[in-house]
Amino acid sequence: MNIAVIGSGGREHSICYKLKQSNKINRLYCIPGNAGTSEISENIEIDPNDFEKIYQTVLKKKIDLLIVGPEIPLVNGIVDFFEKKKIKIFGPNKKASQIEGSKIFMKEFCEEFNIPSAKFKKIKNINQAKDIIKDFELPIVVKSDGLASGKGVTICNSRKKAIEEIDKILKGKFKTSKKVIIEEFLKGEEASYFVISDGNNFVPIGTAQDHKRIGENDTGLNTGGMGAYSPSYLINNEIEKKIKNKIITPTINGMRKKGYPFKGILYAGLMIYNSEPKLIEYNIRFGDPECQILMMRLRNDLLNLILSSVNNNLKKEKLIWTNEPGITVVAASKGYPEKFEKNYEITNIKKIKFNSKRQLFHAGTIKKNNKILSNGGRVLNATVLSSSLSKARKIALDILNKIKFKNKYFRKDIGYKVIDR
Repeated sequence: MNIAVIGSGGREHSICYKLKQSNKINRLYCIPGNAGTSEISENIEIDPNDFEKIYQTVLKKKIDLLIVGPEIPLVNGIVDFFEKKKIKIFGPNKKASQIEGSKIFMKEFCEEFNIPSAKFKKIKNINQAKDIIKDFELPIVVKSDGLASGKGVTICNSRKKAIEEIDKILKGKFKTSKKVIIEEFLKGEEASYFVISDGNNFVPIGTAQDHKRIGENDTGLNTGGMGAYSPSYLINNEIEKKIKNKIITPTINGMRKKGYPFKGILYAGLMIYNSEPKLIEYNIRFGDPECQILMMRLRNDLLNLILSSVNNNLKKEKLIWTNEPGITVVAASKGYPEKFEKNYEITNIKKIKFNSKRQLFHAGTIKKNNKILSNGGRVLNATVLSSSLSKARKIALDILNKIKFKNKYFRKDIGYKVIDR
């Protein structure tokens, strides 16, 4: 088969890495890809949201299947576009994608199908916000309704700060939406739970815990993710049973009842407190950087799993994981998630030996004149499996210390809640 992965980040590089292990693949493409994907696939420079241009490439290159990495093309309806053209594509359609694309849709869906989640209120204007906010205890969580690259959520420790954030969103802080909700702050620890679904059935496809904050000890601004480890040490058999019964099953059944079955990767961001899981948010694709470590730990042929989702026969699939835990640490450009500089040369990558237990996945990189340059906020992901998380982190940090580029920054404490305690 000829396969194309859509996207340009660390997630897409790790998906290409895993797909490359399948003996069913003839040609592998990445649209638009990065410096890392260019080593294992053919990069094609097209905007992931230019569906017509991608379609012309699909015809020209005889591509049999599209695998969509990021959420924006999914929310914009890429699956609907290609299904109409009778091209196989992996991911949820536009209506099903609302479960990530609109926080309001997701919260109202949870209410309708009794899925445990935080108390919330929609905010229409600033005067209403001042009234409603009195009923919420501090801290208050303020969320933009639309996609905001992981930066649309603010935890406010005062009502004054909450009002300021609400006002900014109502005035258009985020291009995707001027709608806003406020939520109660949930106590507990966060974990990520992933399933793959064919619209009727689902199979769990890994657990992880990520670190969203830019600073050590989970301080500072929210980012797209500074590192992750897998499996999650919070999710035991008892908690997993509750996640499936109270959250995932009602979601898959509820989406089907509403007339838009969910096909693809469903990623539940959870808060676990006193052994009870609550849903914080849904994502409609693999998390980044969680995907990087999941692709290293997964022993199944990823293409078989994806085809089972596309062809509605997931029931037959049984997942196999390595027993070894793993960790991924993100090297970012200093200044991220705010202003940062790019186009700095990255050196020493070729001096490091990589294998099935240690990989460097590229996120924001580009190749120019045979040089690899930084090209984003998050630049590289050192991803390692080992006999313990502590050993895995030590190796990942060693990799990132050896790699050189100007303004490199990475957290040294990823996994600290498990390793350092």
